[in-house]
Amino acid sequence: MSDSFFEPVSGFDLPRFAGVPTFMRLPHVPLDDPRVAEVQVGLIGTPWDSGTTNRPGPRHGPRQLRDMSTMIRAQNGATLVRPFEMVNCADLGDVAPNPADLMASMDRITAFYDEVLAAGIVPLTGGGDHLCSLPILRALGRNTPLGMIHFDSHTDLFDSYFGGTKFTHGTPFRRAIEEGLLDPQKVIQIGIRGTAYGSEDRDFAAAVGVTIIPIEEFHARGPEDVMVQARELVGETPTYVSYDIDFVDPAFAPGTGTPEVGGPNSYQAMLVARLLEGVNIVGADLVEVSPPFDAAGGTAYLGVSIMFEMLCNIATNIAGK
Repeated sequence: MSDSFFEPVSGFDLPRFAGVPTFMRLPHVPLDDPRVAEVQVGLIGTPWDSGTTNRPGPRHGPRQLRDMSTMIRAQNGATLVRPFEMVNCADLGDVAPNPADLMASMDRITAFYDEVLAAGIVPLTGGGDHLCSLPILRALGRNTPLGMIHFDSHTDLFDSYFGGTKFTHGTPFRRAIEEGLLDPQKVIQIGIRGTAYGSEDRDFAAAVGVTIIPIEEFHARGPEDVMVQARELVGETPTYVSYDIDFVDPAFAPGTGTPEVGGPNSYQAMLVARLLEGVNIVGADLVEVSPPFDAAGGTAYLGVSIMFEMLCNIATNIAGK
């Protein structure tokens, strides 16, 4: 029997354009709230984009994602999963970054997620730029290297930027592998494309055993076949899912900092998240939504729709244990 406290406000009780927006209209339960011990899945905002190297704006992503998420309803239209009745979900609020100090912000993010994990909560994050994933992984992967299914148009496996800067949104997974947070042989990156400075990132991937599915292969094989490979590669390994909205073609998701043409459409974007069924997801994020480049919010609505698909799989996993 589900606890009604942890269920979203219904559009039949309060119109979707009314009220204070939280992720998917869930209750806001801060980490110091007595009821946080009952939360099983926590939705979290990381409003921080100090790793951005070109077009800024993802620091505003969590606020727009929350606003557009008021359109999410209780039941998955394709799978009929009703996640809010299966597990206790809540909006845990935002990590408070230090906008003037990149390293301090990463420490703050890691500390926040340490508390989330200590409470036994599976985190589902709305970013923020992709550097946010590194401090999250420093909490989740501290004791055991994780597998990762990564949807993106970029590998984010570069070593440095501007002659030595090690922490940008193009480097998080290079650092995560070097720090032992990810098992590279259990990492698959899907949708990689676009012009490049060179092959440094792909050379590193090949050297350590990361699997890359370029967009040409994704389109040739189809999302269903690619996701069979992804599920088989991670197996039962505790796995992090990282989803950069620029995985999607900018015709469908223009609100991002580094768009690359030739990607999947919005249906395929949701389908790959739906096909995470059975993956042992210990945390997930949806990053790089940049409201200044799509003020109407279509990109953010697609983003939260993808988050809902991931939530359905997380809830199914938890309920099945």
